[in-house]
Amino acid sequence: MGDAIGQMLASAVGIAISPLPLIAVVLMLATPRGKANGTAFALGWMITLGVITTAVVLAGSGAGADDGGTPATWTYWLKLALGALFLLMGAKQWKDRPKEGEEHRMPGWMRAIDTFTPGKAAGLAALLSGANPKNLVLALGGAASIASSTASGGGKAVAGVLFVVIGSLCVLLPLLVYIFGGARAPHVLGGWKAWMGEHNAAIMTVVLVVLGAKYAGDAISGLTA
Repeated sequence: MGDAIGQMLASAVGIAISPLPLIAVVLMLATPRGKANGTAFALGWMITLGVITTAVVLAGSGAGADDGGTPATWTYWLKLALGALFLLMGAKQWKDRPKEGEEHRMPGWMRAIDTFTPGKAAGLAALLSGANPKNLVLALGGAASIASSTASGGGKAVAGVLFVVIGSLCVLLPLLVYIFGGARAPHVLGGWKAWMGEHNAAIMTVVLVVLGAKYAGDAISGLTA
């Protein structure tokens, strides 16, 4: 189990520090339906991430795996492809970073968040978690890491649950601060939103490059073993 947790931890942290879901849920919490929409968003995010993780772990631990528990060979090829993608995404993230003095632009859909219902909030979470290329690649990479680990079935299940929980901290922590933070909650959440928006490019560039190197190295080791 320790191997599975160690393998997926970097990807889970990469998802957890994604700025878009954190900014989206902070904006939702500031609307009249804040608590309902924020809760729906968090549930939509966790369910989508859980479905992706479960599908990849089950496939990687079943199809192509031998009787001795050796992971399917395709999981290593997947990790190699994801490693290359991480490196390319890291380079693009840095290239597209806001220049000095340039304001960080928010997506247009954020202006409509105050009109969202809980259903729309959950749908947006599913899109950001499962259809956003950056988060999808991170989710696939983390799940593939669990699938290609030497852990037992039970160990992989525990690692999968932890992966979803850690990867959902970007939406769970703002919700908890909103519910239990009292009068200080808006100030704290506003600070998080501003900091993540300002430093997003540098943070994600480092995370993506480190993950790209790690995944490519793990894949090459597994394929040549």
